[in-house]
Amino acid sequence: MTSDNDLAGRRALVTGGGSGIGLACVHEFAKRGAHVIVADLNEEAATTAADEVGGEAWIMDLSDTAALDDLQLDIDILVNNAGIQRVSPITEFDPDTFRLLLRLMLESPFLLIRAALPRMYERGWGRVINISSAHGLRASPFKSAYVAAKHGLEGLSKVTALEGGSHGVTSNCINPAYVRTPLVEKQIADQAKVHGIPESEVVEKVMLTETAVKRLVEAEEVASLAGWLVSENAGMVTGASYTIDGGWTAR
Repeated sequence: MTSDNDLAGRRALVTGGGSGIGLACVHEFAKRGAHVIVADLNEEAATTAADEVGGEAWIMDLSDTAALDDLQLDIDILVNNAGIQRVSPITEFDPDTFRLLLRLMLESPFLLIRAALPRMYERGWGRVINISSAHGLRASPFKSAYVAAKHGLEGLSKVTALEGGSHGVTSNCINPAYVRTPLVEKQIADQAKVHGIPESEVVEKVMLTETAVKRLVEAEEVASLAGWLVSENAGMVTGASYTIDGGWTAR
């Protein structure tokens, strides 16, 4: 069990923290005493979330990876969560959009981890949580960039775990199925188009077809696992990928 104030004195950075899984993580850490930095492209969402928990907002386009090259972070917990989705066949996939997803969901996490590790190493304690996906372990058609980025994130997370282990730093992935978030809602129209079905049928016929439990994941469920992974009870948990996918990857 985690205590009510077990993260007191810890500093956490959550990317994409203004909504969805990120926002749920912001509240999970804050209620346990952490000072939370909410990183988001959406200024209003980041500021609102930060104000709600007495944290701070960092308005940043994390796809501008060159701006992160010399970044230094003084944090104890890093949640790499920011992401977008684009649905299109490979033959029609816009090359610049492919590069955008790779920058945002693979290069950016690498640069943030690189910026955070020195101070984590100094203190002998750190937690890196990479919000991956069932698509970090499995593939689906029409999602070449997203699947490639998430598979890359899995590898990055494991290397971070191996390098950080002797310094008290753990690194793990969380792999949800479709979560009830704005990102998922935004892709319903694209999914309907590419699969040739009405939007009303996308959740049932596309998003839930592989899961044994026929519902969307809730953001708070993902945050609860993140909460455990940053606890002292998870000190021996590293280099792992935790599915919250309703049985998707059991196939």
